This record gives sequence, C-alpha cells and structure tokens, in this order.
Amino acid sequence: MGGGFRHLPHTADVLIEAWGDTLEEAFEYAALGVFEVMTDTSRVEAREERRIKAEGHDLEALLYDWIEQLLYYFDAEQLLFSKFRVERITPMASGSYTLVASAWGEPYDPSRHESRTLVKAMTYHMMEIRRVDNKVRLRFVVDI
Repeated sequence: MGGGFRHLPHTADVLIEAWGDTLEEAFEYAALGVFEVMTDTSRVEAREERRIKAEGHDLEALLYDWIEQLLYYFDAEQLLFSKFRVERITPMASGSYTLVASAWGEPYDPSRHESRTLVKAMTYHMMEIRRVDNKVRLRFVVDI
C-alpha cells in the first residue's frame, strides 16, 4: 500500500490531504485522516464493524457522503473508527458513483481515547480529487 494522509494548514478548519494507489485506498485514508483529527486512532480497537453504502452524483459528492456517514456514527453512537476497507467504488451508467465499504472501531471511552478536536461536518470547501504521479490524491476541508 502506498497511501497515507496529512493535515495541512487552514485558517479556521482542517484541510486533509489523502492519497493512495487506487481511489478506494485514497478514500480509506481520507476517513482515517478525519478520525485522526478527533483522536489518536492507533488507540481505537477494531471491535465493531459498520457497513457503509454511499452514493454521489460525482466523485466529490461520493467523498462527501462517505465521510458524512462515518461522522453520523460518531454523532449517533459515539463510535470512533480506526480501520476502513473500501471494497469498491462503482461508476454507474447515469454518471453517478456508489461505494461499498466497512469501517471498524469502538465506542468513545474518555479513559482510553484522547479527545482532540470534534469534527462537526464534511464540506465541499477546497475539495479536489486528482490523479498525481500514479496516485489518487484527495483534498477536502472538515468543519470543526
């Protein structure tokens, strides 16, 4: 795997850059980058799995829906995720895309999980999805 993520400077929110050898791998690292804003993901055990099906009228909308669905589980169930597997991203005849994935994590436990910055929402601000040097690179801002 040749993927990863990093947090880049932004005036008010968090700009995340993620990359991978495939679109699926880049989406996995995008999700990890979001949860790393909130906690040290190396301390989050992969105890519970959630299946995710996302869709979007283009790749940007798909990325938005993917991250928003993961944030929903944190808001609704206090689940932190640390492991992601995007099985497939499928282009549809209409030009839209679907994603099928799994995310693993566990409920937030303040005695074990560092509390960093709460991610409130995904945004389209500064979002781009590009192929650069045989890698797929994603950039997007999350609202904190």
